[in-house]
Amino acid sequence: MLPKKRISYFLIILMVLFLGIVSRKINGIPTFIGDTLYAIMIYFGLRFLFLSLSPIKSIFIALLFCYSIEFQQLYRADWILNLRNSTIGHYILGQGFLWSDLGFYTIGVAIAYLMDSVLFKTHNSN
Repeated sequence: MLPKKRISYFLIILMVLFLGIVSRKINGIPTFIGDTLYAIMIYFGLRFLFLSLSPIKSIFIALLFCYSIEFQQLYRADWILNLRNSTIGHYILGQGFLWSDLGFYTIGVAIAYLMDSVLFKTHNSN
């Protein structure tokens, strides 16, 4: 049986995933909302997969992952451009590098950490 915390993390991931997709489909919602939600989803994905990972390590790994996704957008080979043009490729890999996205990822991870701290009374050990 799955631990209650893991189930809660999974439900948060589903909710954030839904909100992220909706934010891309509704005109008028700024794209940075989706970037922030993406980072929140990555943080909680790590917490879901690695329950013993400390929140502080989760912060650093989530930021490293999000920043890596953003920097890979500077790579412009035909094969990856074709992948980015697919729906799933667009959602996962993005389209073009923006320095501002790094800030929105940072904000998203900070929000996720605060949510984790409040909802699950986590601490920053390890």
